Amino acid sequence: MESIISVSLPDNSYSIYVTDEGLSSIGAKAKNLNIGKKILVVSNPEIFNYYGDITIKSLEDAGFTVNYHLIPAGENHKTLESISHIYDSALKYRLERNSTMIALGGGVVGDMTGFAAATWLRGINFIQIPTSLLAMVDASVGGKTGVNHPQGKNLIGAFYQPKLVLIDSNVLKTLPEREFRAGMAEVIKYGVIWDKTLFERLEEENSLDSLNNLSKVLLNDILTRSCQAKADVVSKDEKESGLRAILNYGHTIGHVIESLTHYETFVHGEGVAIGMIAAGKIAVKTNLWKEEEAIRQKKLIEKTGLPTEIPDYLDLEEIIANLQTDKKVKAGKVRFILPETIGKVMITDQISSDLLRQIFS
Repeated sequence: MESIISVSLPDNSYSIYVTDEGLSSIGAKAKNLNIGKKILVVSNPEIFNYYGDITIKSLEDAGFTVNYHLIPAGENHKTLESISHIYDSALKYRLERNSTMIALGGGVVGDMTGFAAATWLRGINFIQIPTSLLAMVDASVGGKTGVNHPQGKNLIGAFYQPKLVLIDSNVLKTLPEREFRAGMAEVIKYGVIWDKTLFERLEEENSLDSLNNLSKVLLNDILTRSCQAKADVVSKDEKESGLRAILNYGHTIGHVIESLTHYETFVHGEGVAIGMIAAGKIAVKTNLWKEEEAIRQKKLIEKTGLPTEIPDYLDLEEIIANLQTDKKVKAGKVRFILPETIGKVMITDQISSDLLRQIFS
């Protein structure tokens, strides 16, 4: 079974393949792209141990010359230093302008590989093979690439679209449950901001905290509907001049929580879950959203086993100060994405620090 989702852009359109046929199809798909023969696969040791051989064999069988570069796992390695090491391999293996970097891994690997591809020789080909649920439904689609700065998440980066995205649902079998739950935060996000049907479909389930609790049909539905939602938004606003900002729902406060805990306490999806609950509270307080819909969102997030509250040990004034370093700050004002109803959100910069103190004190 294979679904193909098109990301339609003025200059850089591409396809997302959602398949259960396995990673062995990557060679044939890459061959159809009219790219050069040299490929550098970027991954981390654990993922490469599982899926490196099958990926490289498929590419070599299709006539490509393949080398690989491994980077340590974890958000704390999402740095310019790691990018420099990728450049070293690009130089070592003589990558050319028609060569390709392939990201084989989760969101961190995808973001860094994309940024390296965007900046090596002023831009070479780039393919995404996401191996985590979060990367499949979010990070691998849309062309956001980059690394963290000590003062904030993803402050250094570029918009750079992949040539294709290959999503193989089979690889989720080796994904730790915590990472699976983190990915479900982004899935719920799409339900709140864009796809009411997806939200209601998830509400029908008794539990969403493990891959084992999902039927194959539901998993395929989650992957295709989430990717379609992101493709719809990105196609309308590639470089976040307006609408695309809604994809940051839950991320404004979520990123702050990740940053203030030094990316050691919460994984990204956990921060997003807390951030969505916080955004819901703001929306209710400002009469944008009904209390009962905020309760529905919280119940759905609780089904995934994700955290829902800002930790008591984080200082509210530090949170407010950190919000000012967010990428979404415009003219000194923090932009929040707030829900109006299930399936629709709005963007506002009218949330004052005093209101935040009132809500979260």
